[in-house]
Amino acid sequence: MTQTIKRTATLVALAGAALMLQGCLVGAVVGTAGAVVGGAAQVTGAVVGAGFDAVTTSDDETRAKREREQRDREREQRRCEQRQRQGRDC
Repeated sequence: MTQTIKRTATLVALAGAALMLQGCLVGAVVGTAGAVVGGAAQVTGAVVGAGFDAVTTSDDETRAKREREQRDREREQRRCEQRQRQGRDC
């Protein structure tokens, strides 16, 4: 029982500290802390880390998303032009 309380207290402290951090670093810190604290805490740490990663994006992720969207727009534009040449609507 004491072991469970220590693990829970450690997890709460780590989660509180994680709120002060930003970006993917949070996932790494929480995931590593979860591995140290124990099995149940590891699962919780992974969920918390995934939640922070889902909310934050890096510059590389933002740039990659922008490039994908641009390629999609260009592809749709080419398809539309092709349909218009064939006498169909976009």
